[in-house]
Amino acid sequence: MFGLFKKKPKEKLPPQLMDIDGQLIQEGDEVMSHRYELGRCKVELEGLQFFYVSIETGKKVSYVKMIDAITGNQKVKKV
Repeated sequence: MFGLFKKKPKEKLPPQLMDIDGQLIQEGDEVMSHRYELGRCKVELEGLQFFYVSIETGKKVSYVKMIDAITGNQKVKKV
């Protein structure tokens, strides 16, 4: 009614990621990847999406490809 009670748009936040052991993963952390032969990786945030960048090969993989179907956690281990 007359636009007096409009909802404020919610701010979008990046997702919270957990490693295989349930530890919180944040931007800048180093992790050991268990998929895609990435090895040791650094976590980077671009916009609202996390990426794993391999320190050894430079290959970049989205966090979406690392989700474990059963637990919902990432298939990486925080170093």
